[in-house]
Amino acid sequence: MVYISKVYTKFGDRGDTMLASGDTVGKDAPRVAAYGEVDELNAVIGVLRVEISRVGEPGGAREFLAALDASLARIQQELFDLGAELATPGATEGKAPLKVEEADVTRLEQELDAWNAELPPLRSFILPGGGPLGAWAHLARTVCRRAERTVVALGRVEPVRAEAVRYINRLSDWFFVVARAAAHAFDVPEVLWDTHRRKPAP
Repeated sequence: MVYISKVYTKFGDRGDTMLASGDTVGKDAPRVAAYGEVDELNAVIGVLRVEISRVGEPGGAREFLAALDASLARIQQELFDLGAELATPGATEGKAPLKVEEADVTRLEQELDAWNAELPPLRSFILPGGGPLGAWAHLARTVCRRAERTVVALGRVEPVRAEAVRYINRLSDWFFVVARAAAHAFDVPEVLWDTHRRKPAP
């Protein structure tokens, strides 16, 4: 149980913060950057879920939207677990009570495989878009990739559990497939990267 009685403590006024272990570090520390990026990703997912709730008459997309929102709700919880893990030095030694597990990675793989099986094969990279839901999913994908880079950077200087890296890596793939699935659910054309387009003369 987390009990928050006060929103501000003035503890960070000099640029420091406290980790879950009670250790004090600078707010620019690699560990703080890592769980901060994960927190930003969670905020983007929150906006994506708001967009889902705003869809009026989804028609044939109703089942897809219900499944997607349920998965996003679960992922928001898992990202808080990941953030708690990243905020705990010694997580690789079992000191983090909350953490992502290999089963969470497997579940992401099963979901993205199921959605991807319903999509036409890609013959080119696609440009971010695909309607409002697709666009937000692409934004979540890029924020997730940034979070992944920051977690990997943390792992260069401090131990990070392999499951944490696998989870954030697989999640970015998951958002790519979700972006495509959203476009197809609402019959929005995907825009392919045209590598042969005519370039303007210098």
